[in-house]
Amino acid sequence: MANHKSSLKRIRQTATRREHNRYYAKTMRNAVRDLRAMTDKAEAEKMLPKVSAMLDKLAKRNIIHRNKAANLKSSLQLKINKMA
Repeated sequence: MANHKSSLKRIRQTATRREHNRYYAKTMRNAVRDLRAMTDKAEAEKMLPKVSAMLDKLAKRNIIHRNKAANLKSSLQLKINKMA
């Protein structure tokens, strides 16, 4: 167990941030999964900007890596372009 006030505070802060980051990462994964599951091109095109903005925001805040955000956006765009 921690012996210093500052280390106790650090433990509290880390736990709060971890919970916050996990929530947004999970929300992002669900949004990407929902977009991949879509079969209607018009609906998918309408949802893509929202998901892209979410990915950019998470990358900006270092919840996910910027290259991961770029790779996800690229693969989603390719999938939508291939839809009939």
